[in-house]
Amino acid sequence: MQTDGSTTRPPRPPRATAPTLLYARPGIVVTGERFTVGRNSWPVAELTQLWTTRGPHDRLAGRAVVVTAALIGAVGVLLGFTGGLQRLTATAYLALGAVGLLPLLLLVIGDRWRPRAYELWGRHRGAEVLLFSSDDERQFGQVTRALQRAREGARHGGWADPPASADPWRPRR
Repeated sequence: MQTDGSTTRPPRPPRATAPTLLYARPGIVVTGERFTVGRNSWPVAELTQLWTTRGPHDRLAGRAVVVTAALIGAVGVLLGFTGGLQRLTATAYLALGAVGLLPLLLLVIGDRWRPRAYELWGRHRGAEVLLFSSDDERQFGQVTRALQRAREGARHGGWADPPASADPWRPRR
């Protein structure tokens, strides 16, 4: 307190700023400074050129399609060499056409049963890195948006309060 009757506030101690948490689930944490997935962690400021893709088809479904197509092709070749194709009726040809679509049906069922993963890629220190992969579209979207917000915050100077939210200056009375 001053003797002239005016009051002054003691100076505020500097705030210990905790990292701004943008997304947190088991194994995945996105803050304003770091992106952590499992044991891998990257500084957000060092991640550049983010892009998303879809992963490869399930290997088991792919193998099933290849084996089925090969078997159908082998039966067709066998029927062609033995002259069996000339003795078939129209109904048999329709059945062969339906069986010929079986690999495509297996591919569609395989993609529904085991969907392709969503992948988030980026550049870290000049190298392409798979940052995150998930078959859950909702979780993938949340993580991707959180990382984009973190990159925007890092690009604009961090997550400190903007000057408009600071205590306004007031004259002494």
